[in-house]
Amino acid sequence: MKTTFFTLLGFLLVTGTFAQKRVSDLTIVYDAVITTGAAEPKLADAFDGATTTVYLKGGLSRSEMQSALASFTTIHDGRTGSAVVLQEVGGQKVLIRMTAADWKDKNRRYEGIEFTTTGETKQLAGYTCKKAVATLKDGSTFTVYYTEELVPENNYYNSQFTNLRGLPLEYELQQGKLIIKYVVSQVSLNPVPVSKFDIPKAGYREMTYEESKKGRRN
Repeated sequence: MKTTFFTLLGFLLVTGTFAQKRVSDLTIVYDAVITTGAAEPKLADAFDGATTTVYLKGGLSRSEMQSALASFTTIHDGRTGSAVVLQEVGGQKVLIRMTAADWKDKNRRYEGIEFTTTGETKQLAGYTCKKAVATLKDGSTFTVYYTEELVPENNYYNSQFTNLRGLPLEYELQQGKLIIKYVVSQVSLNPVPVSKFDIPKAGYREMTYEESKKGRRN
């Protein structure tokens, strides 16, 4: 009886290990859907029909949000904590350089975020996803569906999910008064070219993170 029990336990542990795959190279495409915030039509139009593509390679990440009116790209180095943000709105192209301290300041609202898994699941892009409710330190919440079948080696690519034990395939994000739902449309495990993380050397007006913060306040 004991031998059978431990054999079965060992089998479950082994199969559980193989079910979860840590990945270094990963590409995820999300479709954005505006769920609330119609009172801000200009901002809603900027996100309407938008797609977000996330590229991961080792400690490097690149997130691109593309819509008909604007594009925003963030290139982050998880090893140093530094980042570069590329913005193109109305023909204006801006490059914002961020130190590790800047990155931490920008994402301060996600510090101490906690995820509580519910009993709900659903299939997304062929993966079984668990539903979790995220609670921020200010008391606000949002929902996320994540799969434990794929676990990025670089969990610093998105401060919103650093503490999540899996890959988010559907989640919410608040932008101003807008609530935007991101739903996965494609997942690829093919190698990501290193060139995806090159920083443009020309064509953008450069500014620091502090300068960009002053511009938002003006």
